[in-house]
Amino acid sequence: MGFKSLLIKPFAKKIANDIRRMANNAVAAQERVFTHLIEKGRHTAFGKDHDFKAITSYEAFKDKTPIRDYEGLKSYIERIKHGEADVLWPGKPKYFAKTSGTTSGVKYIPLTKDSMPNHFDSARNALFNYYARTGNGSFLDGKMIFLSGSPELDEVGGIPTGRLSGIVNHEVPAWLRTNQLPSYATNCIEEWEEKLERVVDETLQADMRLISGIPPWVQMYYERLLERSGKKTVRELFPNYSVFVYGGVNFEPYRDKLEELVGRRIDSVETYPASEGFIAFQDSQEEKGLLLNADSGIFFEFIPVEEIHQDNPTRLSLKEVELGVNYALIINNNAGLWGYNIGDTVSFVSKAPYRLLVTGRVKHFISAFGEHVIGKEVEEAMLAAAKRHNIKIVEFTVAPQVSPPEGGLPYHEWFVEFDEAPRNLEAFAAEVDQEMVKQNIYYEDLITGNILRPLVLRPMKPDAFREYMKTQGKLGGQNKVPRLSNDRKIAEALQGWVVL
Repeated sequence: MGFKSLLIKPFAKKIANDIRRMANNAVAAQERVFTHLIEKGRHTAFGKDHDFKAITSYEAFKDKTPIRDYEGLKSYIERIKHGEADVLWPGKPKYFAKTSGTTSGVKYIPLTKDSMPNHFDSARNALFNYYARTGNGSFLDGKMIFLSGSPELDEVGGIPTGRLSGIVNHEVPAWLRTNQLPSYATNCIEEWEEKLERVVDETLQADMRLISGIPPWVQMYYERLLERSGKKTVRELFPNYSVFVYGGVNFEPYRDKLEELVGRRIDSVETYPASEGFIAFQDSQEEKGLLLNADSGIFFEFIPVEEIHQDNPTRLSLKEVELGVNYALIINNNAGLWGYNIGDTVSFVSKAPYRLLVTGRVKHFISAFGEHVIGKEVEEAMLAAAKRHNIKIVEFTVAPQVSPPEGGLPYHEWFVEFDEAPRNLEAFAAEVDQEMVKQNIYYEDLITGNILRPLVLRPMKPDAFREYMKTQGKLGGQNKVPRLSNDRKIAEALQGWVVL
C-alpha cells in the first residue's frame, strides 16, 4: 500500500459509513433537503414570483411551482446573465455550465458555491466508497486519467462559463493534481483526434491506475494506445490499471470489446453526473443499480413517463415511487433549478436502499406506431442476442421506417456496427426482434397484428459511427450516439456507411 492510499484509507471508511447512513435514511434526507431549498429560495426573485413564503409542504410546492424545461427558466437565466443577483438562488452563480440543447440552442445551467460540492464531492465519494468496500485503493498511488472537456472558460455576464467536465477540472484539489492526467494544456485541445494523440503521448509511459471517460471514447483511447505501443492488451502496458470509471451511457454494449482490449475484466464504477446535478453513483460491486444521491442538495421528483407531456402530470416524491416504473426525472436544487425536467428517464430496482437504472431520454424513443420503445429495451434486446451469438457490438442506433422505399409494411431499422458480424445476419436479426417482442408488449401487438414487419438490420462499415459523429462536429468529449430516434434524421445521415 502506497503513502497516499494509506493516508486516505480512514477518510474513505468514514465516507463509506456516511453513504450507508444516507442510503438507509434517504426519505428523511430528501425531506431535509426540501425544507432547506424552500427556505433559501424564499429570498430569490423566483421564490417571490412563486410565493415560496406560503409553501409549507410538498403538496403546496407542486401547486405553486410547475414543471418546466430550460425554456421555462430562460427568462430568469437571462436576468442572471445581465448581472442581476438573487434570481434563482441567493447571490450569483459561481459558474455557468454550457450545454447544447435541441430546442433551446446553447443552455447556461447555473452552478453555485452551494451546488459545487454536489458535483465534485459526489465523484470523490463514489471512488472512496469503492476503496472502502473493496479494499482496492491502489489507484490513488499512481496516475489517473479523466477524459474531459476543455477547462478553458469564457465569461458570460461576468460568470466563468464552460462545459461541466472542464469546470470540474478547476475544482480538483492539490493532493489529486499530482496524480491527474492529461495535462491542462492537453485538456484544452478542442479537436478530439489531436487531443487523443496528445493524451496517448502523455500516458504511454505512465503508471496508469484509473481511467475515466465515456466508453466509446475510452475504446478509441485503448485502440490508439495499442497501435502506438505495439502491445496486444492495455494490461501489458498498464499492469497496475484496476478501476474504470464511466457515466453517460450504458456500459454493457461496450463491455466485451473494452475488456478484450484491456485483456481482463477490471472493476468499474458507474456514475450519473449531469450539468444539472450529480444524480447517483454505483455503491456496490455486487448489487444492480445506482444509489440515488439523496442528501446532496437536490430534491428529486418523479413523473410516470407517459404523463410527462400532460398539463398536470402526477408528481411523486421519493417515498412514493414504485419499482420497475419508468419515470421522467425532475430536480430542484441549490443552484436554483426548480421543477426542472432534465430529460432523463429512470426506473428503480430497489427501495432499500433506493437504487435506479437510467433507462433513456424523454426525447429518445420510438413511438411512430404507439409502441413507445425506450433505450433500455433496445439495449437489452441487442445484448441478449449478442451474448448468445458470442459477438461484440461496437455501436448501434434505431429509427422507424414508416414508408419503406421497397414497399410493404413499415418496420424498425437497426443500424449496427459489429466488431465481427454474425455468420447468419438474418437469424441474428430475427433473434433481436424476438427479444424486442419480449421487452415491449406494444411492439409485440404491432408485430402480431401485422402493423409492423420484424425489424430490419443494416450492418455498418468499420468506424461508421465515429465518422458520422465527426461529420456532426461531435467526435469525442461527452458526446454520444442516441440509441433511438423517432424520426429519420440520423438514419438518413448514416446511409453512406451501410454495408450494401
